[in-house]
Amino acid sequence: MSNKFLPQEDKKNILVTSALPYVNNVPHLGNIIGCVLSADVFSRYSRLRGWNVLFVCGTDEYGTATENKAIEEGLTPQEICDKYHAIHSAIYKWFQIDFDFFGRTTTEKQTVIAQDIFWRLHKNNFLLEDTVEQLRCENCQRFLADRFVEGICPHCAYPEARGDQCDKCGRLINAVELKEPQCKICRKTPIICSSKHLFLDLPKLEIQLEQWLDKSTSTGDWTANAKQITRSWLRDGLKPRCITRDLKWGTPVPHPDFKEKVFYVWFDAPIGYLSITANYTDKWEKWWKNPPQVELYNFMAKDNVPFHSVVFPCSLLGAQDNYTLVNHLVATEYLNYEDTKFSKSRGVGVFGDMAKETDIPCDVWRFYLLYVRPEGQDSSFSWADLATKNNSELLNNLGNFINRAGMFVTKFFEGCVPAMVLQQEDKKLLALVAWELQQYIQLMDKVKIRDSLKHILNISRHGNQYIQVNEPWKNIKAGDAERQRAGTVTGVSVNIACLLSVMLYPYMPTTSQTIRDQLNCPQSVIGTMLRGNGNFVCALGAGHRVGAVSPLFQKLEGDQIEALKKRFSGQQKVASSEAATAPAPAAEATAAADPERAKQLSQAVVEQGEKVRNLKAQKAEKALITAEVTLLLDLKKQLVLAEGKTPEPAPQKGKKK
Repeated sequence: MSNKFLPQEDKKNILVTSALPYVNNVPHLGNIIGCVLSADVFSRYSRLRGWNVLFVCGTDEYGTATENKAIEEGLTPQEICDKYHAIHSAIYKWFQIDFDFFGRTTTEKQTVIAQDIFWRLHKNNFLLEDTVEQLRCENCQRFLADRFVEGICPHCAYPEARGDQCDKCGRLINAVELKEPQCKICRKTPIICSSKHLFLDLPKLEIQLEQWLDKSTSTGDWTANAKQITRSWLRDGLKPRCITRDLKWGTPVPHPDFKEKVFYVWFDAPIGYLSITANYTDKWEKWWKNPPQVELYNFMAKDNVPFHSVVFPCSLLGAQDNYTLVNHLVATEYLNYEDTKFSKSRGVGVFGDMAKETDIPCDVWRFYLLYVRPEGQDSSFSWADLATKNNSELLNNLGNFINRAGMFVTKFFEGCVPAMVLQQEDKKLLALVAWELQQYIQLMDKVKIRDSLKHILNISRHGNQYIQVNEPWKNIKAGDAERQRAGTVTGVSVNIACLLSVMLYPYMPTTSQTIRDQLNCPQSVIGTMLRGNGNFVCALGAGHRVGAVSPLFQKLEGDQIEALKKRFSGQQKVASSEAATAPAPAAEATAAADPERAKQLSQAVVEQGEKVRNLKAQKAEKALITAEVTLLLDLKKQLVLAEGKTPEPAPQKGKKK
């Protein structure tokens, strides 16, 4: 790219990053909405506002998970990185994620910048040496980094905790604390050995960090969960954090006493934002060492928060090199799939490379994921709800209004926007539309992406009602006054449709362009309508000629959705239906025990139980709690069957279910 975006003196400069997707797997819909899609919407919106934006991302390629995947697929770590970097790039391209640069962490610039930060931390006495007890698999002849070991969480007894963190209780773990640890490669029990490592002295940086956090969280738009997770880390007191690992695949530690080691991926990976920018432009420091002029937005799912709010900022603060630190930390909760979790191994859920195969347009996927974006709490992808939202909101609401507005121009006014003589009713509608537009802008400025989408749909709802009340198709056949009224209603409607095309651009870029093409909107509308406080302007004056108008959306049929739901339900659906239809097992059923299935279901029961407890604590709607309890009971029944036991008969209750 010849035109490199650099900060400008007279503009608001926005640097957007989304958490670097790990290169060892295919991203699912939850991964996509959690970071890259949310960041893309905000980047597109920021450009509409006239801000100077740079949006960077890339694949996170070093560390144990890559080594693990390489062993699994019989490839070298570099081959794995090349393979999955291409897969990720293709998926994001299909989803129309408009990066200014999508790079990777396995580059020379990554080594140079990471080692420079390391030496600065070393010089400023923010590193410690210590001997660490860690797990070693004698069978595999290797030290086991965090992701190579699983066991029982010492805090909550979750049976599949990783060596660095428990996915159930969220607590950080040292691998040696795990109960009944197992090597993930060979399933043998590892032994404890000693190894010398380097640590980032977080306690020494704690005061600096707190001072910076107080300022950043009070002046920036940090999501509530980002603040809460960060506070919980500080409340417990920071501990030194190991930044080296006994691995081969990683950025080499340049210190002569540690030359056999590499940097731990969570010290190294966030530095990828800097090195990816450096691969985009040699003047990368104008973005990353320019805090007075640059506002940094980080997008991620909540599990990435502490590394972006504590560990990485401490690395940059300790380096003392005027680094740009995050101003706005935007974290989502989790997106689940139907009533369970996405699982590649079980074939459950839609993964990025599969969405294209469904023949549902990219913009519909974008719309629905953003409609259910887990902003304040976990949410779920549901096929039935996708169809409902497509058919009601896109087809019958938004598409219906825009199509009718355009069709009235072509059908009744020979393709030219008629003259408009505004009455009180029209002015009232335009004031309502302007208010919705201002709400949209206020929410988007605060990165409330899901909430602001509702205001687009509100505008088209107002527009549909306006058309229904005024009935231009009847007025056009009456006298001059009525015909003039039909012209005003049509002209107002088609101008509102033009506004909607601009507001839709961050969410549904192809649809936005299609509307502008159909209405033959001047190119300038994309750059003028959302500037300042958002004043609704008439972009299509009397005499403006529109293009060919056609429907924007198609109905999703029930049988099509049922087929897709079945296709992506994996083994879980089969197991669920078998459990529902199988006769009550006799005592000899113990012979049919399925330990692997029991292990999966045991995990599912723990997670579902936690979900029910959280809903009760939040005083959620009774119907929602009842549905989740029913699912929990069904999972427990399946678990009993998988363990080869006879389920207890359900207790009889006097009340109707």
